[in-house]
Parts: sequence; structure tokens; C-alpha cells
Amino acid sequence: MIEPESVFGQMKSNRGFRRFLLRGLPKVSLEVGWLSLAHNLVKKNAMDRNRKVATRE
Repeated sequence: MIEPESVFGQMKSNRGFRRFLLRGLPKVSLEVGWLSLAHNLVKKNAMDRNRKVATRE
């Protein structure tokens, strides 16, 4: 089971996201999508970096 609340907590504390910059449901949905994409790309980069270090050893 995955707890989505931890992801929102990481976005708030690690990324400094406190409030939406845009108004309206379509714009807010787009902004959440961008935040999720950035979060996933950072996670993917960290996993790739760890995998690369593990293969060197």
C-alpha cells in the first residue's frame, strides 16, 4: 500500500511548495501535474545515480 500523503509532505518541505500560483481547476490541475512530474524526475535521477554507484563497486 502506498501513502500519498508523504509525497505531498515532501513537496511542501523539500520543494518549498506552499500555495498554488494559478487559479481555476484546469490551471491548478496542470500545476499539480508539473509538480508531480518534477518530483518523479528527481526520484528517477536519484535512483539512476544510486544504481550507477552500485555497479561501480
